Amino acid sequence: MEKGKYTLGIDFGTNSVRALIVDITTGEEVGTFVHEYARGKDGIIEKPGDPNFARQHPIEYIEGLSASVKGAIQAASEHPAVGNVAENIIGIGIDTTGSTPIPVDRAGQPLSFSENFKDNPNAMAWLWKDHTSFAEAAQFTEQAKSEAPDYTKYCGGTYSSEWFFSKILHLSRVAPEVFSAAASFVEHCDFMPGLLVGQTDPVKIVRGRCSAGHKAMFNAAWGGLPPQEFFSHVDRNLDGIISKLYTETYTADKKVGGLCREWAEKLGLREGIAVAAGTFDAHAGAVGAGIREGTLVKIMGTSTCDMMIVPAASLNIAIKGICGQVDGSIVPGYIGLEAGQSAVGDIYAWYRDDVRWPLENILPKTSFGQDLTAEKVAALIKESKDTVYDVLSEKGERVRPGQSGLLALDWHNGNRTILVDPNLSGLIVGLNLQTRPEEVFRALIEATAFGARVIMDRISEYGIAINDIITCGGLAEKNPYLMQIYADVTGRPIKVSRSAQTCALGVAMFGAVAAGHYAKVEEAQKEMGGLKDIVYQPNADNRAIYDRLFNLYRRLHDAFGTKDFSENHFSVMKELLEIKRQTTAA
Repeated sequence: MEKGKYTLGIDFGTNSVRALIVDITTGEEVGTFVHEYARGKDGIIEKPGDPNFARQHPIEYIEGLSASVKGAIQAASEHPAVGNVAENIIGIGIDTTGSTPIPVDRAGQPLSFSENFKDNPNAMAWLWKDHTSFAEAAQFTEQAKSEAPDYTKYCGGTYSSEWFFSKILHLSRVAPEVFSAAASFVEHCDFMPGLLVGQTDPVKIVRGRCSAGHKAMFNAAWGGLPPQEFFSHVDRNLDGIISKLYTETYTADKKVGGLCREWAEKLGLREGIAVAAGTFDAHAGAVGAGIREGTLVKIMGTSTCDMMIVPAASLNIAIKGICGQVDGSIVPGYIGLEAGQSAVGDIYAWYRDDVRWPLENILPKTSFGQDLTAEKVAALIKESKDTVYDVLSEKGERVRPGQSGLLALDWHNGNRTILVDPNLSGLIVGLNLQTRPEEVFRALIEATAFGARVIMDRISEYGIAINDIITCGGLAEKNPYLMQIYADVTGRPIKVSRSAQTCALGVAMFGAVAAGHYAKVEEAQKEMGGLKDIVYQPNADNRAIYDRLFNLYRRLHDAFGTKDFSENHFSVMKELLEIKRQTTAA
């Protein structure tokens, strides 16, 4: 075993990029740094009046790469037991959000870097949460159902507006000049490793199995991507699209090349360090959390992703409504299953920042605020965000399940699984003139937990056993109140990944495999991963109440989310009030 050797995991999230340096033999995290994106709202380019619009300028990725890696190296240099860490990094792994395709030129450079398109959001990265292509997604699904084979069979049976081809087709319609100028379209998770090894040519750049399989219908059953005829049947705008793309994909443990001289000099690293193929943040988080057969890993952040792996020989079915089942995704050698919710942390942040009166609106109108500088006001606003969560959680813990009389649907950004419908919205039932802010906050948390339970039920329906649950991400790290609600709603113990940067840790593991230190990712998981001591155990009394509330949630879920539900809703409010009376009197 090599000692004193490290790998570097780089995790490009929705709002920031994180770099993590990990000891490959002990799993000790010796240096980390988080760089927040600067453009738009928390790094997201939005369009007023269109909640489906979400783009990101690729320059954020270049800036974030340099800042996060240099910051992590500096942090590691201050570690008492670490020497020259930059000289001892042997591998690099990268994950990003997805599907986040980037239109590129013939050299593989993002079109938004050119003078012609520098201010055009359509030439930027189409962030995973961009749902503007919902009509195009429906077209892909309709066409797939009319052909044999059904090319959506292994991605849940419904193509999503979050995915690769629906976004490209939408681009061809709303910005044909950008579409025509694009030599290809490259996922963010493929662009970054190519950049580091100096190979961005879209013909030669390595494309990852996770992105291709889960978001672009790539499957060995039909020889890779669907044939050109399928895309031409969807829309003639897509004539020739396959010739601009790829025929091979690679699992995330494969080395795509060595760190090129240009980026070695920019980052202060050795030239030639092994760089692994790119993957998605959720898949990397599952690996970093210790995913194995029978384990459901929940990556909990702005959205959530639910990940499982099953042996290839054991899954001969197509699971309806999930985000794909792909050979070699998540852990190479297994079939990776992905599901999730389009908004979770985003829902809590919406309630914290937009529904309550934001401090930026209040402070300048108070005598207190008039004595503050703009910088001080900004600092108070930033500090207040965590404080609001703390207060809502503290007060919310005094509210028993069902006591508020509230029930919510968690579709503020549409439904990713199992309905796969971006044209759904959030809902709160049971409000009255005595409803308190902490009760609404609790109802929103419960709604996301109910949504998680729906996903678990769907996976179980197909005979896949969920033996334990591991969570990771900012929400799992920071809010015990939330985690206890999830344990009570699901009726299962919930464990928490040891690392606060589980996605970055997962790709650091892939970097160790790509560098040849470990033969497979399971070996890296054993040596570099781990769990916290805390386990959230379900409360049986709370679970009994949540079972009643979940039945009502399913009624609302099916009534608003499916076409054939015909049950009358008259009793929903009555049952909520009865549960409220019973829990208040207890």
